[in-house]
Amino acid sequence: MATGDYYDLLGVSRDASADDLKKAYRKLAVKYHPDKNPGDADAEAKFKEISEAYDVLKDEDKRAAYDRYGHAAFTQGGMGRSGGGGGFSGHDPFDIFREAFGGGGGGGIFEEFFGGGGGRPGGSGAAHGADLRYDLEISLEEAAKGTEKEIRYRRPVACKKCSGSGAEPGSKKVTCPTCGGVGQVTSNRGFISFRQVCPSCHGAGQRIENPCSDCRGEGRVMDSSTVNVRIPAGVATGSKLRSSGKGEAGQMGGQAGDLYIIIHVKEHELFERHDNDLFCEVPIKFTLAALGGKIEVPTLFGKGSLKIPPGTQSGTTFRLREQGVPALRGARKGDLLVRVQIEVPTKLSGEQKAKLEAYAEACGDPANPVSESFVEKAKKIFK
Repeated sequence: MATGDYYDLLGVSRDASADDLKKAYRKLAVKYHPDKNPGDADAEAKFKEISEAYDVLKDEDKRAAYDRYGHAAFTQGGMGRSGGGGGFSGHDPFDIFREAFGGGGGGGIFEEFFGGGGGRPGGSGAAHGADLRYDLEISLEEAAKGTEKEIRYRRPVACKKCSGSGAEPGSKKVTCPTCGGVGQVTSNRGFISFRQVCPSCHGAGQRIENPCSDCRGEGRVMDSSTVNVRIPAGVATGSKLRSSGKGEAGQMGGQAGDLYIIIHVKEHELFERHDNDLFCEVPIKFTLAALGGKIEVPTLFGKGSLKIPPGTQSGTTFRLREQGVPALRGARKGDLLVRVQIEVPTKLSGEQKAKLEAYAEACGDPANPVSESFVEKAKKIFK
């Protein structure tokens, strides 16, 4: 029986609500659960103490008795006992997780969290394999057009020698002598009963008579796997693809987990992606901006033609319809937005310089080097 204060054991105040108690117990039970700390006697003792504390404090009558009489309320002959049996009956510490996560009938989140339900009484020992993650980097072109990739990775697979059973061929499983096939063992501490996963069979209820020499009784071995992944057009960084049954093989013949491929799209030297639209900057000559004309611009799907009107200003953005990235679920593509930047020559020949000076003279630039519209705006500010 725990000797410390129940509230201190759970790390809550004496006026903690039922919900606060449940949250505190759940957090500590996950931390000290025997499945998470195999062979750790201190963790097992701590788990029993917090389970005992929660069993008392979650019940209004028992909590009231404890608040009034302390531990004496639950010792033989102690005051304030509720019920006819003296003290309180032990509870299954797994129940709070089944309530919280909806795992009442097996196969819920609780079982997955603690490794596939190995702690359920009378289990077969089969545990669902864990899911795996693979991060895959692709180019922007591949993201826009779709592609197929072959990926290689290592994972636990079913042992070929024993077909995943964990038993040497010709051997068999026998009922666990420790728990009698139940998968759990019960221990008594005074008036308190605790149930926990059988330490011998880990909840399977059975033990392998002669473990397989290749996998040492686990039913799995590490091996390399290859998967061909079809990547649809329109994926983006963070897109997740699932390959069913390509995760870790389950233990003792359990169902395999899945493989999740996380997409990462590399940065492109010309294009920036915003949702399904693409952006790029194209430098053009001053003469083209002034006189107008046509230019070819790159796209992810080939070359595109862009008409530049006479008098185009630097920073003007043009839109090429449906030259962006296809929608992942839909036929329409995004657009390509082209922003033009006017190049200013850094070196001029004597002839070029003379002609530009003549042009500037004809435009009156020497007398008015700043745009008239800017001058008018400046006058309004400095009035």
